[in-house]
Amino acid sequence: AYNIHVNGVLHCRVRYSQLLGLHEQLRKEYGANVVPAFPPKKIFTLTPAEVEQRREQLEKYMQAVRQDPTLGGSETFNSFLRKAQQETQQIPTEEVVLEVLLSNGQKVKVTILTSDQTEDVLEAVASKLDLPDDLVGYFSLFLVRETKDGAFSFVRKLQEFELPYVSVTSLHNPEFQIILRKSYWDSAYDDDVMEHRVGLNLLYAQTVSDIEHGWILVNKEQHRQLKSLQEKVSKKEFIRLAQTLKYYGYLKFDPCVTDFPEKGCHVVVSAGNNELNFQVRLPNEQIKEGSFKVTRMRCWRVTSSVPMNNGPSGSSPGKSEVKLELAFEYLMSKDRLQWVTITSPQAIMLSICLQSMVDELMVKKSGGSIRKMFRRRVNGALRRSDSQQAVKSPPLLDSPDASREPMAKLSSKLTSVSLRGISHSSSANDVGANDFHGNYAFEGIGDEDL
Repeated sequence: AYNIHVNGVLHCRVRYSQLLGLHEQLRKEYGANVVPAFPPKKIFTLTPAEVEQRREQLEKYMQAVRQDPTLGGSETFNSFLRKAQQETQQIPTEEVVLEVLLSNGQKVKVTILTSDQTEDVLEAVASKLDLPDDLVGYFSLFLVRETKDGAFSFVRKLQEFELPYVSVTSLHNPEFQIILRKSYWDSAYDDDVMEHRVGLNLLYAQTVSDIEHGWILVNKEQHRQLKSLQEKVSKKEFIRLAQTLKYYGYLKFDPCVTDFPEKGCHVVVSAGNNELNFQVRLPNEQIKEGSFKVTRMRCWRVTSSVPMNNGPSGSSPGKSEVKLELAFEYLMSKDRLQWVTITSPQAIMLSICLQSMVDELMVKKSGGSIRKMFRRRVNGALRRSDSQQAVKSPPLLDSPDASREPMAKLSSKLTSVSLRGISHSSSANDVGANDFHGNYAFEGIGDEDL
């Protein structure tokens, strides 16, 4: 069997015959001219070299399907990944109670099936909270890990190709939980959410939590004003004041390392307001702050690598040995592009944030409505709007030949993925153009942006 990794995590194990079945189903639905070519069958037993060649071919096939907006967003493809995830983890379909956290620590218990996809679970939580249908799409489910101080470290946004119950229980660690948070970046959309009592309460709880955890900066006077509004239970006014504060609506990441402005600098990264904000500690202990606008990022990629000599052949590499990096090419000045690298276990979540910011910008640029980005009711059932660009997370296939592991994994979170026998991440110059995720928002940059 082949191990398929999505978002840096083992998602499922599948056999060649299962992937061939998926291919034939896609051809039947969408036509041979739409679906990429599939690695051919072999009559005789494969040699080790042929096994590796087939793995590479299957990997490219899965990448091509995932990146195609029609095939990658199809129910056929996503249901295949969901079913394979459930079978791999050997979790039977049955009714269970799943706890979903809110920002204020409250737990919402929903009765679901273990086979319910992300959309189903989100709907169940919204129904339990009495959140109106037209506001559900403003929120998403996130996989988080609770830290020692009671805060949360964000692992990833749950996607349409996974089963939330299976995703969280297969980790076998109570520190991992699912939380409901808003999933947009522009605070102007707060007005839509605050129109309804439940939306207002969810937004208020998230704002209070972000302030308490120091994600939003507050001085003494602002703190006094906020406390006064809290005592009056003036939730809208509380949010309005919070909107004026630094880092409102930002997602704060765990301390990590960057090579900007020089290699080995410790940094705290926050994502929000269409930018990545850096609070950098220089080697001389001086703190500097700066921001990188998403519109000036030409492209980005995520790489992950494990040491080749990590443990005996065929053993699973230790999690602590895996290194994740997000690198983006930034327009520093009119004629100068520079690569900036962040080394962080949350690199994939960072790239998801970048992609969702770009998606939101592109919808606004085209004159679309934020509501259209989300969901609409079709024939009595809630479905994702066609205009929403789901974050594409192409799978990563491990070689089935145990003697070939461990291998370094090199992936661009949103474009192509590859496996290469290397001992460390390749530099930006060593990777082909198809390893990068291009930024469509960058194409519209003008002199006034510089």
